[in-house]
Amino acid sequence: MQNDEPDSSSTQTVPALRRAVAILDILASGKNLTAAEIARTLSLPKSTAHGLLAVMGELDLVGKSPDGTLKIGPHPLRWANAFLSQLDIVTTFQEVLARDRELDPYTVTLTVREGAEVVYVGCRNSDQPLGQTFRIGMRLPAPFTATGKILLSDLKPAELDRLLTDFPKPLTPRSVGSVEELKRELEVTRKRGFSIDDGQIREGMICIGAPLRDHSGAAVAGIAISILRSEGSDDKIAELGAQLQAIAQGMSEGLGGG
Repeated sequence: MQNDEPDSSSTQTVPALRRAVAILDILASGKNLTAAEIARTLSLPKSTAHGLLAVMGELDLVGKSPDGTLKIGPHPLRWANAFLSQLDIVTTFQEVLARDRELDPYTVTLTVREGAEVVYVGCRNSDQPLGQTFRIGMRLPAPFTATGKILLSDLKPAELDRLLTDFPKPLTPRSVGSVEELKRELEVTRKRGFSIDDGQIREGMICIGAPLRDHSGAAVAGIAISILRSEGSDDKIAELGAQLQAIAQGMSEGLGGG
């Protein structure tokens, strides 16, 4: 009879794997830490941390900066690319950027929601001095971003309450400050058809968002255009909002939505 119980050697590897993932999570957050600082942060014995980091270095999971701090190595990029290649949303986004020249002057981003955050799965930064550079894998609080707002506007009030029990700390003085304030903003967003982040993640920058919907009609991702606040007249925002809605509608049709 086959024994389905894991043997002792396999169970002993689990803590090491969890620690390796915890280290990668810390480095992915953008913190510049030395091996000793990582050991303290994770409450690991120095010998354990140094041994684990040595193996992770051999596998190109981590690398060392000139100042001695650690950074994410190139190996995880293979996993990220493999994951992103499975997403029809990302492929559709890339095709739109290549085809639609009207978007050339703008920073354009694509996100999916994970809990109370949005994760950037596609981006193209423009030459405009926005003071904000977007990158794949970046996470931001959904209540403050244009894509987050458009995705949250799909949720019922009770779902918002459960999701945002611990409301995120504001990123700027313009960031929405509470669930109730967010609900009022989302009501306006639903009526307008597109979302607006006016300096809520970066002062001096406006982002306009629209939803991508699948065959069920659910908003599965958000696409956004970012511009300088000085360019954001009411007429310009309305024009870009309508343009982005049309683009999102076309992308949704490509995903089986409509």
